[in-house]
Amino acid sequence: MAKARALDRRRRSVRNIRKITRTMELIATARFKKAMDRSIAARDYTNRLAKILENIAGVGAGVAHPLLEVRPTTRSAVLVLTGNRGLCGGYNSNIVRQSLALLGQWRSERVETHVAVSGKRGISALKFRGIPMEERYTNFEDKPEFEAVAPIGRAYLAAYSAGEIDRLDVVYTKFESISRQSAVTEMLLPLKAPEPAGAASGPIQLASQEYDFYPSAESILEEILPASFLSRLFKCFLDAAVSEQVARMVAMKSASENAGGLIKDLSRRYNRARQSQITGEIMEILGGVEALKQ
Repeated sequence: MAKARALDRRRRSVRNIRKITRTMELIATARFKKAMDRSIAARDYTNRLAKILENIAGVGAGVAHPLLEVRPTTRSAVLVLTGNRGLCGGYNSNIVRQSLALLGQWRSERVETHVAVSGKRGISALKFRGIPMEERYTNFEDKPEFEAVAPIGRAYLAAYSAGEIDRLDVVYTKFESISRQSAVTEMLLPLKAPEPAGAASGPIQLASQEYDFYPSAESILEEILPASFLSRLFKCFLDAAVSEQVARMVAMKSASENAGGLIKDLSRRYNRARQSQITGEIMEILGGVEALKQ
């Protein structure tokens, strides 16, 4: 009976685990929808800012700004976006692997690197590998707020304008669709100079046909470039949040399915062991009856 009891205890344990993974899957599904809506809205806003920059370039404004200045990379900043929790498949490990490759590249080129990490998983992984981190953030969950991301972005803007860093790379998981998310390294500083609208093909349509700039296009550029950077940085946080929920939803779904298959296997083994034990007990009773007859 000991073997059958052990199988039954293990089956009950797996059933409890399946309840937990199923609950986590449902929670991740609910959070994913809200996070995806915010990410798509931020994407539209960022694209609209890029369109305005193109229109300003089409007017003929001299695109000269400290944030557009490309300098030789001697001091680099790297921001790594991971999650505070696990149980999301290879989400965190893919980002850590991507960041290690980037840091190894800067180390081989003898570039001084300022590393900032968001998420407990990334902090523990880089700390285990002996990588020094200047900034650590653990306050970003599945709903990052712009008010919390903006101070980080303004600090990077000030450091770049002052010449303290020559480049900013963000390592995060980019959300492309529900079925596709990939760990990428995106350069946010220096900003890419906007191309005049229609420069690729066809005549240039001046932005003055769509907008009136007051007091001038150059002054508006001074406001839009930092706003464009902050919106892109915030979108990185939003993409990371929605990608984490997708990864956790898929991982918990797979765990629930694996637990169901394990429960079926344990049930078969339990029934077989129980039947074998019942047969043995019957044989013992019949043997005792035959012994009493003799």
